[in-house]
Amino acid sequence: MENKLIVSIDDFKKLEIKIGHILSVEKIPDSEKLLKLSVDFGEDNPRQIVSGISKYFENTQDLVGKKCAFATNLEPRTIFGSESHGMILAVSGGDYFSLLEAHSNVTPGSMVK
Repeated sequence: MENKLIVSIDDFKKLEIKIGHILSVEKIPDSEKLLKLSVDFGEDNPRQIVSGISKYFENTQDLVGKKCAFATNLEPRTIFGSESHGMILAVSGGDYFSLLEAHSNVTPGSMVK
């Protein structure tokens, strides 16, 4: 497997990966793949995360209640008119897709180490 870019451990440590509890999900109008997630990270207010994962879920409401890993210190981006404050982490290949999920007893906001 070819590495595209090698990063130092110091650069990797800059990335903040936390467990978030998905509170609600809604499809973004006029988009086939985008979902707007409301995610609890144990902060004062839930964060809005926009993700292109709709095609992997026949019923997008199945995401509600999941505890997944998110990159939380990315620069906010506006996607289809909705501001996103992080990125959900997943693995995918030709015939598979899987969110990086945590056990149900993990507290929202826990850091991935």
